[in-house]
Amino acid sequence: MAQLKHSEKIPLSQEDLEEGLRFAKNTLQLAGKEILPLFRSNLDGENKITVGYDPVTLADRKSEALIREEIAKHYPHHGVFGEEEGYAVGNGLTWVIDPIDGTRGFMAGMLHWGMLLALFDGETPVLGVAYQPYTGELFYGVANSSWLQRGNEREKPLKTSSCVDLKLAFLGSTDETLFDEALKEKFLKLRNAVRVCRLGGDCYSYCALAMGGLDVAIDPGLKPYDIQALIPIIKGAGGEITTFDGGNPSMGGDVVASANLTLHRKVLEVLND
Repeated sequence: MAQLKHSEKIPLSQEDLEEGLRFAKNTLQLAGKEILPLFRSNLDGENKITVGYDPVTLADRKSEALIREEIAKHYPHHGVFGEEEGYAVGNGLTWVIDPIDGTRGFMAGMLHWGMLLALFDGETPVLGVAYQPYTGELFYGVANSSWLQRGNEREKPLKTSSCVDLKLAFLGSTDETLFDEALKEKFLKLRNAVRVCRLGGDCYSYCALAMGGLDVAIDPGLKPYDIQALIPIIKGAGGEITTFDGGNPSMGGDVVASANLTLHRKVLEVLND
């Protein structure tokens, strides 16, 4: 299967960005209506891997199919990279889809899951949307700003916390068992350096960070569709997000986000000591 890669940056106007953001918000809300009846319906999943457990459900497939249909109608020349259906190369601009981030949580009837959609310009995601249709929460970011809209309420700007002391920080991660032996030592050092650690968040950990709840979020082995939509949301709220070595997180990998640059530098010091 072809993989998304960095390429020459495609410039976009402010009008292009605003139009793209409207499209992404509307499309995820449309897909959310499609799959919400399947939530808490005892939906079973098919395991995509032979070692371990990585489920895909009817809801994942229906969600990605609808999002791809909408992209084909509105942006036929753009590429599409999705978790379930792979990569269709386009004109250099690529929509990056995670139809349900947190499928295990979805299957368990828990709330820590969401639908992710980003527009990648070849260098970085320039806009991103995360949607939790059960709670009606829509997180979105573009051009150094990000917002939360819940149901019919007015949107409000997102702002990360002002925490700069690791000893006071709240840390979020999806699953401690996802860290291999070498990375687990790094994670445990960070976990022992903070005040509180909460597990099981998937994409919602990064949304909680953008809201100012969590101060640090960390996960290993991410794919581009796991993280791209969350990058503009976090950066627009004042946060910082990189790979463990401080690099560009757009292609995924071992990723950590912090509420601000000062805290992030301290987190990276712990991870790379």
